Amino acid sequence: MSTGTRTPAPRQHEGAWAPPRAVLSRALAVPLVAALVAVLPAAVATQPGPGPHDAAYWLQLATCAYSGTRLAAMVLTGHRRLIQGAFWLFCYIAMGIAPLAQTVLDSTPTPVVGPRADTVLASALVLAGIVAFDVGALLARHRPPLRSRMYERHRPPAVVHRRRLYLLCVLALAGSGLLTAELGGPAVFFSNRQEISESLAGGAGARATSQAGSAFLRGFGTVPALLALLFLTRWLVVSRAARRRPLVPVLWLAMLALNAVVNNPVSNPRYWFLTVLFSLLFTAFPRSPVMYRAALATGVAVALVIFPFADRFRYEEGTDRPRQTTGSVLEPLTMKDYDQTGMLANTVTFVRSGEGHSYGRQLSGTALFFVPRSVWAGKPHDPGTRVGEWMGMPYPNLSSPLWAELWLDFGPLGMVSGFAAVGYGAARADRRYARRTAQEAAAAQGPGRGPRERAGPGSVAAVAVPLVAGYSFILLRGSLLQGMGRVAIAVLCVAFVTTFRQSREGRSSGR
Repeated sequence: MSTGTRTPAPRQHEGAWAPPRAVLSRALAVPLVAALVAVLPAAVATQPGPGPHDAAYWLQLATCAYSGTRLAAMVLTGHRRLIQGAFWLFCYIAMGIAPLAQTVLDSTPTPVVGPRADTVLASALVLAGIVAFDVGALLARHRPPLRSRMYERHRPPAVVHRRRLYLLCVLALAGSGLLTAELGGPAVFFSNRQEISESLAGGAGARATSQAGSAFLRGFGTVPALLALLFLTRWLVVSRAARRRPLVPVLWLAMLALNAVVNNPVSNPRYWFLTVLFSLLFTAFPRSPVMYRAALATGVAVALVIFPFADRFRYEEGTDRPRQTTGSVLEPLTMKDYDQTGMLANTVTFVRSGEGHSYGRQLSGTALFFVPRSVWAGKPHDPGTRVGEWMGMPYPNLSSPLWAELWLDFGPLGMVSGFAAVGYGAARADRRYARRTAQEAAAAQGPGRGPRERAGPGSVAAVAVPLVAGYSFILLRGSLLQGMGRVAIAVLCVAFVTTFRQSREGRSSGR
């Protein structure tokens, strides 16, 4: 019988510790929202520059305000929404602040070859895409919970198989060792990306002369090592028994040293190192609101300050690409890292020039990336490369943001629908991550748990979602085709260590 007093039950799967987080949120809300929504965009918009204050300018301001508001909401919420937070961080910097600065200075990293109307359309497409993403996330958030609970009741959770994890560590050592031997030793990893590319394309690595072969070798040498480190980190976080067992900490130290070589920030793409950093941080601190908020808040400063100046490690002295010099404090935002809106405008011009939409053909080439061109003669090339060659660029390996990929394939309606689907999937994955980590935390602290259950490596989602959140920066920047090699290797590794057997045994024993 109800007493008339409503006592809300704690929602452990959302990870809400209401009182302290609410106080912290109220203390941070006003300055954070003001800085992201008003102060920083206004500081960029009011800088002196020759750029026009046209429709593209105002659309980019609207994108800054919208994505800044959503990023502030991600930082201030008590729920850790990793993939959504990464999406809004990318949109705020790469699709909002950076193109606004380029418009103000009238200086772009990559030439925009079409009329100004195509840039206006590109700015409108960016805003439409992020709104559609928000709508998709909202639909996932309000999905009827009864169906979800009934479905979860009959589906055992995916967990990591202990012995297969040991084999993954062996595979990581073999893959990284092969890559190191192919490059000529560990010292190459601390030089620059150009030297590594040349070592893969020629030298002793004659077997990896093709671009696909070198990409596979690079992925095989880096992805299993990262995943092994993440799974071991998660195991040490959730299990006291693992911390007491010498083998697990020793393997973790070995994987940490291996990643320090093959996944270091000097010789790897900055977006890949961002993947390593984000996934490791959120795997090691899955339920820490401080770490989550700090990662998103400091991500803005890292993107604005560190990323542009880290460009010096990409090429040897005197061989880097020419850069425009404006003398403005906004000049780092006109560097090569932030050409996404300009490339979207170029893709619009490319489609309107007579090429037309590909209606799924480009996406099919991405999904079937592993099919060799000797078998599929008409296999689509990378969209950034196609547009770059059409523009006559001397270095056509340009970015192709997700907006451009969806627009090239399906037009405006398909692009909006695609972002709604991405938002829906991101919200569902974030909810599952919060639920699984909360369940594991309760299992580790609660009574009546057997030693075998406490000693397991834990849920697959607790590692897979942080990895997707980190890698989403690469997928959003594009192109999808360039990112598929590492995605495929990661999927195979995750599938290899995944099992449902433990949960089934638990269900059987409980009957």
